[in-house]
Amino acid sequence: MDPFEDPRRSPEERADDLLTRLSLEEKVGLMFHTVIETGPEGTLLERPGAISKSATSEVVLGRRMNHFNIHGLESAETAARWHNRLQELAEQTPHGIPVTVSTDPRHGGAQNAGTSWVTSFFSLWPEPLGLGALADPELVEEWAETVRREYAAVGIRAGLHPVADLATEPRWARQRECFGQDPELVAELVRAALAGLRGRDGEAAVQSTVKHFPGAGPQKDGEDAHFPYGRDQIYPGGRFEDHLLPFRVAIADGADAIMPYYGRPVGLTRDGEEIEAVGFGFNRQVLTGLLRGELGFDGVIVSDWELVNDNHVGDQVLPARAWGVEELTPAERMRRILEAWADQFGGEECTELLLDLVREGAIPEQRIDESARRLLLVKFRLGLFDDPYVDESAAAAEVGTEVSRRRGHEVQARSVVVLHDDGEVLPLRTSGGRLRIYAEGLPDEVVTTLGEPVADPADADVALLRLGAPFQPRDDLFLESWFHQGDLEPTPGLAHRLARIRAACPLIVDIDLDRAAVLTTIAPVCDALTGSFGVSAAAWAEAITGVIPPQGRLPIELPRSMAAVRASHEDVPGGTEDPLYPCGHGLEIGPVPDHEG
Repeated sequence: MDPFEDPRRSPEERADDLLTRLSLEEKVGLMFHTVIETGPEGTLLERPGAISKSATSEVVLGRRMNHFNIHGLESAETAARWHNRLQELAEQTPHGIPVTVSTDPRHGGAQNAGTSWVTSFFSLWPEPLGLGALADPELVEEWAETVRREYAAVGIRAGLHPVADLATEPRWARQRECFGQDPELVAELVRAALAGLRGRDGEAAVQSTVKHFPGAGPQKDGEDAHFPYGRDQIYPGGRFEDHLLPFRVAIADGADAIMPYYGRPVGLTRDGEEIEAVGFGFNRQVLTGLLRGELGFDGVIVSDWELVNDNHVGDQVLPARAWGVEELTPAERMRRILEAWADQFGGEECTELLLDLVREGAIPEQRIDESARRLLLVKFRLGLFDDPYVDESAAAAEVGTEVSRRRGHEVQARSVVVLHDDGEVLPLRTSGGRLRIYAEGLPDEVVTTLGEPVADPADADVALLRLGAPFQPRDDLFLESWFHQGDLEPTPGLAHRLARIRAACPLIVDIDLDRAAVLTTIAPVCDALTGSFGVSAAAWAEAITGVIPPQGRLPIELPRSMAAVRASHEDVPGGTEDPLYPCGHGLEIGPVPDHEG
C-alpha cells in the first residue's frame, strides 16, 4: 500500500502523502463543489440537469471534481444505487479520490431549490425554528443523529448545515432554517447538532458545514442576499458579537467546515477598523483576519453558491453574488476569494479558470496545496478512502423507519406554539368523531380522523384553518419565487373573512411561521390561534386535540405592527417595540378529556 491507502496511519499522514502525488488538475478539482442530479432509477445523469450544468462524467472524469451537492432523490434504494455508481466512476480517476456527496437540509417540510429539499422517504421533523421552540439540546442532538444515520445510509456524508444564524430581522426569508433569535440558545443548539452529525466512535460521521459566517440574520430591510437588492448586512444596534457567538462555539466544538454568506457588511467597524463593504466570501478581513486568525479556525471554508459566474437556468438568470466586486471579471473574483482564504468554490465548476490563474503565476500552487490538504483531510476523517460504498439492499430499511417517523411526528406536534386561546377551546373535544368540521388547509384524510367534513361553516361545530405566514410573491430572478419576502401583514380582507367564519362556529387557526408574522388583526377574530414550524396536518391535529400536547415557546418574537418592524434594528434580538407575542411566549392547554380516549 501507498501510505495514503493505509488505514492504520493518521488522516494527517495520509493527506500529506496523497497531496504529493496529485497533479495540479486533481488538486484544483478538489476545490469545486457544485450541484449534481441523478438519472432515472439511480443512473448517472449524462447530460445537464434542471440546475446542474454538466454531465456527470464530465465533472468527475473531465474536471476531476469530487464534491457534489445532490438535489432531487427518488427513493432510498435508488439514491444508494446512484451513489455507488458515482463512487465507481470516481475510481477511474488517477488516484481514485472518492466523492463527498452533500445536501441541504432534507428532514423538514419546506421545499426551496436554493436551501432545502422535502424528502418523503426520510423521517420528517419540525424545521429548526420548531426545534428552537422546544429549546432542548438533547432533542436537537437526537434529531441530528437521525439525520446522520439516514444520510449515511444513502451515501450522503456532508450536510450543508447546521445554520448558526440569528433570526433577528423579522422580515428575513430564511428564519425557518435558524434555531431562533437568542444567541446563547442558538449556540447551545448548534453544539448539539454538531454532536449528532459527528456520531460516536465507529459510526459513519457526516461532515458539518456551519453557516452563514459571521451570521446572516441582520439583512437590511429583511431582504435576502441571494438577490442584488438584498446584498447589505447592517448592524445599527451594534450587536455584531451576538451574531458571532454561535460560530465561536461551533469552532471550539470542532466544526468541519464553515460557509460565509453572500451579504456584504455596510458600516461595520471592528477594533477601530472599518470592514470593507464586499461580500463575506471575498472579505479578507473577515475570513483571514477574524475566522482564521482571531477565531483560529483551520477547517474548510466553502463559499456560498455562485460567487464567480452568473447562474443561468432556463430563461432565468441570477447574477453572480459578487456584492461589492461586481465590476471584477470571474477570474478576478476567484482570485479575491482565494486571497480571502476560502478553500472551495460553491456552485461552480469552472476549473479551467483556476488552472489558468495558477499557470499564469497569479495564484501560487502552494496556495492550492493548502486548500487541497484541508479538503483531503476531511475525506480521510470520514473514512471515505477506506470504504465509500453503501449497502443498496439495506438502504430502504434503514431510512425513514417507523420509529424515527413516529418520533419526528411527535416532536412536530410538541413544537406547536399556542399563541391565543380565547375561552379555552383547546384541547379540541372531538365528541367521539361526531364533530362537524369546516376546514381549510387540511387534507380530508386528516379531517376525517377528527369528525365529519362539511362545506359550509354554518353547518359546522368548529372551523379549522391552516394558513401560511404572509409574504409578497416575487418571480423576476431565478430562485426568487421560493423565498417568502416583504411585509409581514396579512391581506386586508383576511380578518374580515375569518370573522365571518367565526360568526358561524368557533374558529381555530394555525399560522405556518416560516418567518415572523404580524397577527394583530388576526388574533382577535380567532377562538384559538397557534403557530407552527413545518408541522404536518396530522401532527397539528394531534396537538390541538391534546393527544400530543403542544409545548412550544416562540423562538422569535411576533411584532405588533410593520411600523414597529421598520423602526427596529436588524441586528438586535427581540428588537421591535411592544411585540404582540414576545420571544418565549406560549400557552399550555389542558389534558385530553377522559371520554375522548
